Amino acid sequence: MNSTEEPEETSKPSGGDRTLVLAVCSAAIGGTFQYGYNISIINAPTSYIQSFINDTYMERWGISLEAPQVTLMWTLIVSAFSLGGLLGALLAGPLAVRFGRKNSLLLNNSFLFVGAVLVLACRVAKSFEMIIFARFLVGINSGVSMNVQPMYFGESAPKHLRGAVAFSSAVFTAFGIFLGQIVGLTELLGTEPLWPYLLAGNALPGLIQLLTLPWFPESPRYLLIDRGDREACVRALGRLRGGEAPVLEMEEMLQEQQQQQKSAALDSGNAASAKTPWTLFKDPDLRCQLRTVMAASSAMMLCGNDSIYFYAYYIFLAAGIPPEKIQYITIGTGASELTASILSNLLIERVGRRQLLVGGYSLMCFWTVVFTVALNLQMAYLSMACVFAYILSFGLGPAGVTGILPAEIFDQAARPAAYMVAGSCMWISLFLVGMLFPFFVTSLGDFCFLPFLAVCLVSALFLGLTLPETKGKTLAEITAEFDSKNGVKKERSGTQVEEPIGEDYQLGNAYSFTSLTQDPDAKPDPGLRIETDI
Repeated sequence: MNSTEEPEETSKPSGGDRTLVLAVCSAAIGGTFQYGYNISIINAPTSYIQSFINDTYMERWGISLEAPQVTLMWTLIVSAFSLGGLLGALLAGPLAVRFGRKNSLLLNNSFLFVGAVLVLACRVAKSFEMIIFARFLVGINSGVSMNVQPMYFGESAPKHLRGAVAFSSAVFTAFGIFLGQIVGLTELLGTEPLWPYLLAGNALPGLIQLLTLPWFPESPRYLLIDRGDREACVRALGRLRGGEAPVLEMEEMLQEQQQQQKSAALDSGNAASAKTPWTLFKDPDLRCQLRTVMAASSAMMLCGNDSIYFYAYYIFLAAGIPPEKIQYITIGTGASELTASILSNLLIERVGRRQLLVGGYSLMCFWTVVFTVALNLQMAYLSMACVFAYILSFGLGPAGVTGILPAEIFDQAARPAAYMVAGSCMWISLFLVGMLFPFFVTSLGDFCFLPFLAVCLVSALFLGLTLPETKGKTLAEITAEFDSKNGVKKERSGTQVEEPIGEDYQLGNAYSFTSLTQDPDAKPDPGLRIETDI
């Protein structure tokens, strides 16, 4: 009887798939898309903003700034984005716990709108300081979304699609970079009269998110484990899965909730609550995971990929590309990362996270060597090809896999704090690269990418030795692999993790609403009613 109805079950998830895809698009268009858009649009109006700074200073004080002083102010504008991102990363954890994943993304748009108003008003006010503050606010928005959005995706997707859904954050980042480069062309908004509209254009995706995201459900895991609202969790999970909440997925979440409650009771005698970054650093059981996430997050920015976007013009100019062609060639860098991220999104559930991450950094090592040789031999077009290949390699692995790791290797209580730590490492590293790369170019010349070679090589070796594969595994399985890989033996008295509950969630299997009345502390009943005839 079951075999005759199996095809019928497999056809049901289409509605859930559609809801999940639309929720992903709505969250990402106002989330990581903004990060990509805002790091790419700043290149096009560089000379116009520098002229605006000098003209404004001249009007105020009657003297013009020297070239180094203008460069310093420009560096402040670029660096304000990174500093804002660091603050946003620190705010992301408390926001995600206090307001939830979805509401945090919606509230996050307020930083964008204030920043857009400041940019549009800076000419009237004759204040370049407003641009600095606007970029700082936009950085806060990006810092929050870079942490909360992967959390929302990882907690909303079924296990067998978790990697692909979470990797879509990287796809939208690359799409934002690509679109920002296009609208920054001189034929569009990259002109002297229109550059304020280019910088304020990030308000439009934020408005789209405000109008669409409220229609989609909150993270089911947040509703159950953080808020203790089992009925809301079942409703949200049912919407995301196309009608009914899968029983096995619900059981796994209940097991994680009970595990977390028992662990918290043993530690402090209190109910389970969200951890802080400080408690993560003090917890020896999570030290291996935290070290891995910090290394991966730092390497993602220290590898030098974003230096290409911040200083693309100078890199291509040094490679011998004619100045009038650089804006069009720069679009190719965004197209390369977008293509690679889409390809990696299709491969991640087949190849796995670890191979993509280690393979991406290994390829980047190779292309850095070739790029350095090409620069020294003045082979302009080979240099340009190496830049594209470098970005493709980055997009294939580090760009997307890095953001997935905290969602997969930390439990619900530790996840927001883990993203705070990971985000802080990312933004501090991005700030350091943004400040130091011009000095690398000045002091090292054609060897300016060799520091990034060292970062990529060390990252590939370290992650290859310490990171277990997480593809298609539950948190209990991943934790056990971390313990085994790092030689950790632990006795978990009173908190024994149960055996894995299945290869994949069967989306046709429904969680019965009668179970909502069961005792929350009771073990999930293996005899829960599974409705397969709809």
